[in-house]
Amino acid sequence: MKKLIQGLVDFRRHTLPAYRLTFAKLAKSQNPDCLFIACSDSRVVPNLFASTNPGDLFVVRNVGNLVPTHATASRDQSVSSALEFSVLALGVNDIVVCGHSNCGAMKGLLGGQLPEGASTLGGWLSHGQSSLARMAKEDDGGDLPDYDRLSRANVLEQVDHVRSFPFVQQRLGERTLRVHGWWFDVGSADVYAHEPDLGWVLIDEEEGARILGEPVD
Repeated sequence: MKKLIQGLVDFRRHTLPAYRLTFAKLAKSQNPDCLFIACSDSRVVPNLFASTNPGDLFVVRNVGNLVPTHATASRDQSVSSALEFSVLALGVNDIVVCGHSNCGAMKGLLGGQLPEGASTLGGWLSHGQSSLARMAKEDDGGDLPDYDRLSRANVLEQVDHVRSFPFVQQRLGERTLRVHGWWFDVGSADVYAHEPDLGWVLIDEEEGARILGEPVD
């Protein structure tokens, strides 16, 4: 908490003056172009590794970057509500599901012991159970440890979960929305995008240009 409070003081003293105009413009409305679904892991900081500013991303973070399917959304409405708001109200053009290396949620899915006294964590992780089957069927993790292979498979599974919502399907059909699967390597701070024909590709200048140049679909 001491670091948090000191950070707030430093922000007001050194950073806020440069952002006052930005926040003044954002005070009445927001217009992000991307919904970013990431894990709650403290090492994963989308605004840092993507160098984005306030107002650029509509962010959802939860344990395991999980997205309940449309069929199961009534059980856990937080993510589906964020999907509805970002797509129907904000009109985002892109949705990114971003997993990461060394994810504790993936270790839990692989049979790791959950924290003692946890009463809801196991139920939440059930939204990632289908990722285990996907890993076994479509594994392209190379020499990565099992939990990282699962993390990548989980990203692709959660992308499919996003696509299960009718309003997402409608926007995809209209070619006004794209859904992406990304993976963040904590150790190297590199981000990879999944390409259906190529697998996981480092997002460098070339891959970035390809993503930006592809049509919205």
